[in-house]
Amino acid sequence: MQRDLAAGVDSSTQSCTVVLRRLEDGAVVAEARKPHPPTTPPRSEQAPEAWWQALVSAFGELTTYLPRIACISVGGQGHGLVMLGEDGLPLRDAKLWNDTESASDAATLCEKLSPKEWAQRTGSVPAAALTISKLAWTERVHPGLLAKARRIMLPSDYLLYRLSGRAATERGVSSGTGYFNPFDNRWDFALAELAAPDMDWERVLPEIIASSEAAGPVQRIDGLEPLQGALVGAGSGDNMTAALGMGIREGDVVISLGTSGTLYGRTTIGIKDPTGAINGYADAADAFLPMITTLNSAKVTDAFRRILRATTDEFDTLALTTEPGARGLVLVPYLDGERTPNLPDATGVLAGIRSDVEPGQIARAAVEGVICGLLEGGDYLSSHGLERNGRLIVTGGASRSRAYRQILADLTGRQVWTCDLPEAAAAGAAVQAAAAVGGHHTSKIAEQWEPRYEIVAEPCKRDDARMEDVRGAYRAALPLADWRKE
Repeated sequence: MQRDLAAGVDSSTQSCTVVLRRLEDGAVVAEARKPHPPTTPPRSEQAPEAWWQALVSAFGELTTYLPRIACISVGGQGHGLVMLGEDGLPLRDAKLWNDTESASDAATLCEKLSPKEWAQRTGSVPAAALTISKLAWTERVHPGLLAKARRIMLPSDYLLYRLSGRAATERGVSSGTGYFNPFDNRWDFALAELAAPDMDWERVLPEIIASSEAAGPVQRIDGLEPLQGALVGAGSGDNMTAALGMGIREGDVVISLGTSGTLYGRTTIGIKDPTGAINGYADAADAFLPMITTLNSAKVTDAFRRILRATTDEFDTLALTTEPGARGLVLVPYLDGERTPNLPDATGVLAGIRSDVEPGQIARAAVEGVICGLLEGGDYLSSHGLERNGRLIVTGGASRSRAYRQILADLTGRQVWTCDLPEAAAAGAAVQAAAAVGGHHTSKIAEQWEPRYEIVAEPCKRDDARMEDVRGAYRAALPLADWRKE
């Protein structure tokens, strides 16, 4: 049978999604999804074996297509710490990106080396999210465990390893470790040494390969024998593969509204922010993907929908039928700590509440709070040279919300775009897989397979003063004056 399909995998915090696309034209022909175990910060950990079983199970739902799969690539949740022993098994559960137990370890790393130097060498400053902080936490809490590690890798690297037998990684996902230099595309072993000394880092870290390269063929997998021999792409982080899937161009700004919130754009400029507010990540197409990340996005409105006992549509209606500014009610949505700004122990703040508060005010304040937090980050990214003259694109689960779309359009005064690609991270991983099997650059396939875009929200009659009042009230309610200063 002709191998005419590319498989893209999104191994996220919540689930494993597999999308199959035709190599001929990128058309999506099938998809499957399996859940991952739920987690809740401050301790957020999962067993790597759970990711593998979810991946195998998802492919198991696509058995009729397996002989047609020519290539596979994995977009995975970033920053997670996977440690394998000599037997190839995990030494403990993986600490995930949204685990905040290593906050004090991140602070200690910034005492060992200045934030400015960290930014110069990695594009980011240690925070609880980054892998290097989790390494330091492991060394402190489980002394001697790291010394037993034969391999130290990221979640997408782990799945690549299970698929192909090769310990490899690429620049996009590795740029979130805190010990990778995305400007020179190399490991910075001296930085890893600051987290855990006396390790043979060159031996335990995976080999760096190009984002468009193949890691090797799929090994034999029990129950999925038809996959054997398909090529495995280099993999990347889920935001990096999502950018490929959406065909992001320089000048576009993407806001992803999932469990976490991200705001990012593609640029040829390597941004180095010593405050740590910006992560100067690499992308999976030989450029950069500077990003602001918040821990609290769609789960904020999920929490308030639960409190109000409202359906998604009812919640959107409540928010949209309430005037901008929610009659003075302001939500600072740091429900489970926050990453930008770096406040791992923070909780949410509901300011301006009065005895006559109504459900619509709460719904409106929740959506405005999430969006305002991301827009503050967007302004800061712009001040560091990120162009914003392209499309304003929303993606992620909550991007389908009428309230998020319209309130974003109103607060920015811009049209809001989305594409007909609901599983962007998995679809983008398929782009990477197709590039690997065809010997092409990822950007070429991303351009050829760019999805169809449409405008989903237009700003209402612009009232700049009113919208600035909304953002000003949000800033006034923040628990610190200005998180963007060194």
